[in-house]
Amino acid sequence: MSISHQDPLTEAFHILLKEERYSSQAEIVEALQKQGFASMNQSKVSRMLSRLGAVRARNGKEEMVYCLPPELSMPTARSSLKQLVLDVEHNHVMIIIRTTPGAAQLIARLLDSVGKKEGVLGTIAGDDTIFIAPVNVEHIEQTIENVRCLFENN
Repeated sequence: MSISHQDPLTEAFHILLKEERYSSQAEIVEALQKQGFASMNQSKVSRMLSRLGAVRARNGKEEMVYCLPPELSMPTARSSLKQLVLDVEHNHVMIIIRTTPGAAQLIARLLDSVGKKEGVLGTIAGDDTIFIAPVNVEHIEQTIENVRCLFENN
């Protein structure tokens, strides 16, 4: 989608989000106000982020920032799993996977199908987040490695 045919505010939003450096809505408000959008406030930024489908994801510096990368579009039958998974982490009890919007249930279904042999007792999926209960928390690192390998092979 070319941004040249968009209104100035939407174009400014796209440019800011492509920088992948704004971790809060307040920072986006401030940046837009500096660009001359004086009436911009947090409520308007929130609505605009929602309308554009912006999400928070890790940038190259591992910071959680608002962004609109192309891979954050709706998953399709041709989307590779690696493109749909943004982050895999754990707290020594549960594994959390963050995905592109709309992809969590698809990936959770795959994880449920491989099940216990890969260390996955079960999953709960929302729109873009999956909670995995491992079979054994003492082997959580191996379970995470098994899960990551599933994504690499697709």
